[in-house]
Amino acid sequence: MKRIVVVAALALIAALPLPAQAQARTSATNSGEGSAGTAYVADRDTKIDVMGEWAHPDDDTSIIGPCGVWHQQYGVKCGVIMVTRGEGGGNAAGTELGPELGLRRENEDRVAHYRSGTVDIFNLDRIDFFYNQSAPLTQYFWDEEETLRRVTRVIRETQPEVYIGFTPTLAAGHGNHQQAGRLIWEGVLAAADPTKFPEQLKGPNALSTWQVKKVFSGGATAGTGGTTTAANCTTGFTPTGLDTVAGVWTGYDSPYKWPAGNVQGQPAGTPKIWQQVSDEGRAAYPTQSRVMFKGTSTPACPRFGMTQSFVPFQPNANAAAGRDDAILFGATKPDPGGLPLGTLEYLTFDRFYNVAGEPFHATVHLKAPKGKLAKGNVMLNVPAGWTTDGPKPVPAKPSADITFTVTPSATATVDQNAKVAATYTTAKATGYTDNVVRIVSAAEGRFQRWGNWQEYDEWLATTAPQANRLGRSPAIQSMGIGQTIDLPVVVHNWSAEPQSGAVSLELPANFTVDAASKPYDVQPGADTTVTFKVTNTDTALPAQQNVSIPIKTTYAGGAGGESLTLTLVPTTAIPQATPVVDGKADPGEYPGPTLDLGRIWQGASTCTGVDDCGVSPTGEGSTAKVSWSDDALYFFIHVRDDYQSYAVTPAECVGHWQADSVEILLDPRGNASQALMDTANTFKLGIFPFSQSGGPCWERDADNHQGYSSGSLDTGNAPGVQVASTAQWVGSNETTVPHAYAGGGYDLEVKIPLADLPAAVDPSRMGLNITPYDNDDTSAAGTTTLRHIDMSTRLGWSALGSVQSDPYRWGLATLPGYTPPADRPTTPAPPNVSNPNLNGALSPQTIAQSARNGVPISGRVPTTDLKILSAALRGSSVDVVTNSRGSGTARAFLTTGELGAIPLWTTSCALAADPPPDYGLTPCAVTDGGIPPWSPDMSGHLVKQATQNVTDGVQRWTIPLTAAQRATLANDGRLLVSYETPQNEVQAFDLKLSGRR
Repeated sequence: MKRIVVVAALALIAALPLPAQAQARTSATNSGEGSAGTAYVADRDTKIDVMGEWAHPDDDTSIIGPCGVWHQQYGVKCGVIMVTRGEGGGNAAGTELGPELGLRRENEDRVAHYRSGTVDIFNLDRIDFFYNQSAPLTQYFWDEEETLRRVTRVIRETQPEVYIGFTPTLAAGHGNHQQAGRLIWEGVLAAADPTKFPEQLKGPNALSTWQVKKVFSGGATAGTGGTTTAANCTTGFTPTGLDTVAGVWTGYDSPYKWPAGNVQGQPAGTPKIWQQVSDEGRAAYPTQSRVMFKGTSTPACPRFGMTQSFVPFQPNANAAAGRDDAILFGATKPDPGGLPLGTLEYLTFDRFYNVAGEPFHATVHLKAPKGKLAKGNVMLNVPAGWTTDGPKPVPAKPSADITFTVTPSATATVDQNAKVAATYTTAKATGYTDNVVRIVSAAEGRFQRWGNWQEYDEWLATTAPQANRLGRSPAIQSMGIGQTIDLPVVVHNWSAEPQSGAVSLELPANFTVDAASKPYDVQPGADTTVTFKVTNTDTALPAQQNVSIPIKTTYAGGAGGESLTLTLVPTTAIPQATPVVDGKADPGEYPGPTLDLGRIWQGASTCTGVDDCGVSPTGEGSTAKVSWSDDALYFFIHVRDDYQSYAVTPAECVGHWQADSVEILLDPRGNASQALMDTANTFKLGIFPFSQSGGPCWERDADNHQGYSSGSLDTGNAPGVQVASTAQWVGSNETTVPHAYAGGGYDLEVKIPLADLPAAVDPSRMGLNITPYDNDDTSAAGTTTLRHIDMSTRLGWSALGSVQSDPYRWGLATLPGYTPPADRPTTPAPPNVSNPNLNGALSPQTIAQSARNGVPISGRVPTTDLKILSAALRGSSVDVVTNSRGSGTARAFLTTGELGAIPLWTTSCALAADPPPDYGLTPCAVTDGGIPPWSPDMSGHLVKQATQNVTDGVQRWTIPLTAAQRATLANDGRLLVSYETPQNEVQAFDLKLSGRR
């Protein structure tokens, strides 16, 4: 709830009246949602004008500069919904992992945004599990419904007008990013829907439904014109797409000054421009390998493509759309057209996919903010050659839905979006809106989607139809070289008449098909499937693994089509043999074919050739051989490398991409992608060939049971794995010591018991890949110490971008003669990600924010059960007296100093010349940019913490202090308390501990 601050000599009394916001919620509840009583209205402490939503800290840096300008120039308050704290990522700045890393990354994100006035970052406490490209897998780990419930509560609590974030499409890449984008669309719909999470609209903390006014998620921003050198930087900008684009100039002076002695040579006391503040913020993530920004920024014009609007706005053809506050029109500022702020105006269609020459219906929705709409008329503007009826009158009523019939031109271009615009005109004002439809073939043939692509198209159809404007899924498939697969094409009839014709494929070289074309007949609104058998005739993996296969569908009067991207993957047969794991490939141990690992799939710029990273088009670089014996796989891997990277400690034997390593990837059933679980159904072993403890170490990452797998930290997730390595550590992580590998590389021999895999191996189809990671000199500029940081060249047997996350793009292996034990399950066990996420009730920064703005911790259900009757700083303790209506867990954090943005870098700039919150972000020497210690006390800001089991009634508890702790708290100490009930309800308090005790 709201922050409770009491200044007293000896005691802090927290039994105060409810703040105004809580009183408003109570009155709204007492009146009943939807009745004549007062609805919930967020006060200014809680209200957010522009909300962003992203998956991980550092995803959100695009709004730093824009929010700073909007905040300074127009009084706009930005906020961020952060779904995870990034606990699953690497840590290049310290040893924190899991929740401890989440606490550190939360602070980095707050530092990045703090100067822009974006002090409210709503962490939802979802688990950051590993890199993937699957929204369904993300939903599995995030508990999809609970995450949406939290997003919806935050929206209803903060009532944002504008929403910005990731695209929901598969183009977002990371599955966490895709799902974060989807949560924008789903959250906007849910927050406005009284049937969605209705419990939030009732009771002592009742909220109201809320309509976000504008959405910028996945919109295109490409175009011509505009400027980066002057204010109102989108003036003259013409989008190349159909989305309305709003921009903001980041060349405005910020309130932050250049300190004396800055290395950039800027005059002391002159203002930094907002782009400078933004670029410094983008660098504020040392755990993610970012370094202190020491450059000088030039103004820019960040732009945002609008994908949905419920209010009138200015199209880019109008001069007002070029203003730096155009994104706010109709949302936080009245639209220049003159309609009252709060007027709703938007356009919907009875169907998005339409056929040339066939009519559809468009409806303009209007609603007055209060009273009645002004009389006037509405007319549509349609593409050339299209027709529509109207104009049509607008009655003087509170709202109106006015429907038009629109007929596309008979020659309208297929497979293309088209814009329909509506203008509402009154005696004194006009309001503009638009939306898009898509013209498709009367009979449309699409490759039959599967896996993540099928699931995305189903999401469009059933959950967020408006997002269809961003495009459906691409056509993707894979096959092994020399194999035959079925290629089904689904023909849908979008027209009102029966359709017939033929489907044909245009095959590249080294492919054959059972028939050049095949006929179809399909009724209106129905589907039919045409299946081809396609055979690849390659005998070796071609240089280009991805090939394009155009699919053409003819019908009476025309033709349409799409192109399938088909990935060719390598294949092998793994023979039976009896290897001994000794780091040598003795005769007879590996009689099978040699696998070429010398193909780069990422990081080519850091590879100079075969000796450097083992790349070789002729197979003379890094290679592997594989055998099986009894119930285990054996690997002999030869890696060519000229520079030995950083040597990890046992605690750093995770995140294999941050040092020289090899990863072995196994999909036991060969169908992890088809099952929508991706690498969560696989086994992935990351092997460091040497470590600071001497020999190799290994771990499992981004798979069915990730975590440490060797040494004292072994979690038992890979029993029986054996590794022999010929690599010997040079004994130092200093570049002043020679770092060449003896013999120009190293060999690994590895045994993996097949019982360690998450399911029984299918001997006719096992997914397999082997991916070496090559890191060279990773020392920071001007230093001689190697780092545990990703600067790698990534190679593999099947080498495609992000192949580590896509089992369908791994190679395929057979195991002739192998039969798995009869009792071994063929269905993988539920995945175990090992590292849990941080509970927001354990984050002092989150608790302080919740106490200040009233939004419950993590968007969870609030409670008012606990009251803090007093809290006193004594001679050697803090004594707390509480009164509770039930049981729960209270966690106390005694803190000092400013928690909103704890400095990330060391700097030699004088504090007086560079005070908080800018302090620590400007260098005054080339050696600045060191990283101050974080754990275990949040860089000295966490003095003490304690946990108390709360029972019903009055309770007294004591937090012991040392003399030094007491002295620190006497100056500027605070007591932060989070409270959790067994029902997962939460409460937050922030009490000031000031004055002498």
